[in-house]
This record gives sequence, C-alpha cells and structure tokens, in this order.
Amino acid sequence: MPWSNQGGGSGGGGGPWGKPPNQGPWGQGPSGGQTPPDLEEMLRRGQDKLRQVLPGGGFGGKGIALAVVLAIGAWGLSGFYTVQPNEAGLNLIFGRYVSKTGSGLQYNLPYPIGSVLKLRVEDRNTTAIGFTYRTDSRTGNQGSMVDIAEESLMLTGDENIADVKFVVIWQIDPMKPENYAFNVRRPRETIKAVAESAMREVIGRSQIQRILTAERKVIEPAVQELMQKVLDDYGLGAKIIQVQLQSVDPPEQVIAAFRDVTAAQQDQDRLRNEAEAYANRVVPEARGAAARISQEAQAYREQTVAEARGQASRFSQVLEQYKLAPAITRERIYLETMERVFGGMNKVIIDPSASPQGVTPYLPLSTLDAPQAAGAVRPSSQQGGAR
Repeated sequence: MPWSNQGGGSGGGGGPWGKPPNQGPWGQGPSGGQTPPDLEEMLRRGQDKLRQVLPGGGFGGKGIALAVVLAIGAWGLSGFYTVQPNEAGLNLIFGRYVSKTGSGLQYNLPYPIGSVLKLRVEDRNTTAIGFTYRTDSRTGNQGSMVDIAEESLMLTGDENIADVKFVVIWQIDPMKPENYAFNVRRPRETIKAVAESAMREVIGRSQIQRILTAERKVIEPAVQELMQKVLDDYGLGAKIIQVQLQSVDPPEQVIAAFRDVTAAQQDQDRLRNEAEAYANRVVPEARGAAARISQEAQAYREQTVAEARGQASRFSQVLEQYKLAPAITRERIYLETMERVFGGMNKVIIDPSASPQGVTPYLPLSTLDAPQAAGAVRPSSQQGGAR
C-alpha cells in the first residue's frame, strides 16, 4: 500500500512514525509542500515502459527470457578488462588464483564469480630504512628528512654503534607476480624488515673503522645478496635491484671523537707513506755505497796482492842475477835507487876534476834563482864527486 494509506500513530492522520501527513519518515517535510511520491505508482510506470519495449507489448515468458538473456550478456561483457604495459593481471575465480595475463585487452569471468588483481611489475619501488621524509601538510610535497633511531642504530663486530641509513630499490618479479600477491600478507613491510635484518647482520660482522672508510662499497652488494636469498626463501616474488647507503656515521654523541680518530689514522697513514718513501730512497743509496766500497776493497786487495807477487818475483830474479855477478848487481841496484830518490828533484852535480881548487870559479846564482821567481822549486847545490 502507499504511504498515504497506512494508518497508525496518534492524531489519526500521521504516517508510520506518527508524523503529520506532510512530513517524510525522518520528520522533515518535502520541499514546496508536496506529498511524498507514491511507490506503487512508480512501480506501475516502470512496468508500463517495460511492456512497450518487449515484443507484443506483454510481459510473458518470452519477454522474461529475453530480459534474462540480455542481463546475462551484459554481465558476461563486464568481464573484459585492460592491462597496462607496466602491469600484470591475476585472474581469480571465487577468490582463487587461476592464471596470469599480460598487457592488453583480457577477459575473466565477471563479478561475483571472478575478479582481477592488477600489479605494477615494471615500476621500481623505494624503501627507506633509518629515516623518512616529512610531508608538507599544505602543499603535499616531500620535506626534510627525519631520523628513525630504532632502525638506523646498529651494533658492529667490535662492539661499537653505527648509525646506518640506506635505501632499498626493488620491484615485483614480473615472472612471479602471484607470489607477491598471495604468499605474504604484507609484502612491503616484509621487505623493509628483511632489509633491516640483513643490514644488521652484515654490519655485525664488520668493524666500525672499516665501515666508515673502506668497506662501504662492500656492504651494499653483501646486503643485496642476503636480502634476495631471504626473500626467495619466503617466496615473496620481489627482486632487489640495488641497495644504496645514504650515510654511515657514529652516533651523534661520539661523532667528534670518531672524527679525531679518523684524522689521527689519516696522519698515521701519511707518515707511514713518507717513511716508506724515505726508506725506498735511502736504502738503495746505502746498498749502492756498500757495493761500491766492497768492489773498491776487492780491487785494492787484488792490486796489493798483484804488486806483492810482482815484488817477490822481481826480488827472486834480482837474487838470481846477484848470485851470478854480485858487484855489477850491487852497482845497478845503487843506481836504480838513486834514480828513484833524486828523479823528481832539481839538483846540480859538480865534477871535482873540473876545478883543482875544489870550488867553482863562477856560480850564476841569479840564473839558479830564476825558476824560484817563476814559481818553480829552488834547485839545491851539491858539491862532491860522482861515483
């Protein structure tokens, strides 16, 4: 029955909630003072329009069948869907995964029997560990970086604390997107937890000084490999593209002391390099000098031995000749000795037979002094008889 024919309520003319006839069920009257629309009248008008569309103007068995066919056709056509080039489609039947589709126009049984889950398998996702970015509430843009100490502080192998902030770049495996969709309930949170755990394990095997200096490029591939292994064991269906260290620092409370230690180590390395350079320069020089002295000593020894052997051989030969002619040999020895003694001296020899009185009648002293004036050695005068 229409709302206007229903009785009840106080006053004899109210609606089902006891309101006046000119008000709706929620106590508000219709605008313009009009009465509410008649529901039965609306249904009657819809039936009249349907009879006009159906063949024969009636609503018999054929009309019902045609309406059912049209409804089924429209329902079946609603199963077509489009997959973008960067997506993969997962077909579900009654909530169970049955097949995977690529990009383009695809089909699956429509709702409520079938459904489609689309995943962006070509997009690269970024997960930050140890920090996040503050979003401006007015503009919605990314703002300043905010540290998350419970994620970034990690214990090293030498029992120091390192503040490690890094980013993991990953994507859904296009070969196994169904694993990402169904094997893990919250895959993004799982990837972040695995990244933090892998980094803590790698940092726990290293020393703080190596982490701060030489091993930064070793940590990234080690964490990436360990993450991929764990995710594969989970069957999560994600590929780790890259692990990027944003910063590796000591805790803020002791960062000044660590900087002093780093500066001291740099000075130590510099002094060590200078000492090695000095040693590389001095040691070859010392070795060369030692080799030169050794060779000189060897040459002197050989020279001395050879001279001694020559003197001994000469003495033996002179002895043989002395045995044959003693007088001649003594005379020859005397002359050779005088030649060696006076060979480098300026000397004047006076023959005593030239002057019966034993003195020279004329001695040119000015001529003898001339070599001394010119820088020569002054000759000595000797008087005596030649033997």
